[in-house]
Amino acid sequence: MMRILFVAFFLSGFAACAGAQTQTAPGTAPAQTGTSAVKPTDRKPTPRAKATAKQPVAAESGRCRLGVIPAIGDRFAVQKFGVTVFETEESEVSVEGWGLDDLVVARVRAATGADPTVRRIAYPKGAFESFYHPTSRILPDPREGLPAIVRSITPSTKCERYLVVTRFKGQLPGTNLMLDGIGAYNRGLGTLIRHSHLFANISVSMLDGSTYERISRPFANFGTRLSESLRVTEDPLTKLDNSLFPEPATAVQGNATLRERTRALVAATLDQTLPDYFKND
Repeated sequence: MMRILFVAFFLSGFAACAGAQTQTAPGTAPAQTGTSAVKPTDRKPTPRAKATAKQPVAAESGRCRLGVIPAIGDRFAVQKFGVTVFETEESEVSVEGWGLDDLVVARVRAATGADPTVRRIAYPKGAFESFYHPTSRILPDPREGLPAIVRSITPSTKCERYLVVTRFKGQLPGTNLMLDGIGAYNRGLGTLIRHSHLFANISVSMLDGSTYERISRPFANFGTRLSESLRVTEDPLTKLDNSLFPEPATAVQGNATLRERTRALVAATLDQTLPDYFKND
């Protein structure tokens, strides 16, 4: 009997000890059975949105009463004359950066009171090459004329009129010498008796926007020609000190004084000419 009680007591103590070992230890998470641990998802970082591409500037829209086409270009003529034709020297230098065409547009806008219906017309480089250097001067090709060129560069602008500003070759008064466009000339005898001047031979043409025919202005440039004929002293805008005459011709590009003097002459010439084209507007 005592043996049976001893065995029963021993078995009950063993069971209690085993039960204590199966309890969860403090501070530990219970083990999961039948399922595997969930691994964190490998998420790729969300790509940043690409910067919105800049939209091109909207083209000018609305009514175009006047399309301005500045075609002076960036050429500056350097001409030197002596007593005979054998002493003549002529060069043409690029003055890109002087902004002569931009100056034309600015003076037109000033003459029209900054009218919003006045629009500058862009055109491809070389568009006026055939106008300035035609294949033949005896039998002009209509395709090289101003109306044809303007028509070709304005297929969709639909302006009511076009104002085109170009340069031309003009005769030096009292001589047979020709001054080409915009530039400077030096004339005299030998190296002692010489004088220098600036010149700006600028032509303004108005074309109908539908037919591209020239619109005549009978009194255009009349005031300028009259004032020039009555002048008894040298024009301070054109008078140039011999020290400023570019020798060699390539010295034009770095001559800031020559740049400002030329721009002033071009602006003054336009300011005298343009009002005649807008008198009836």
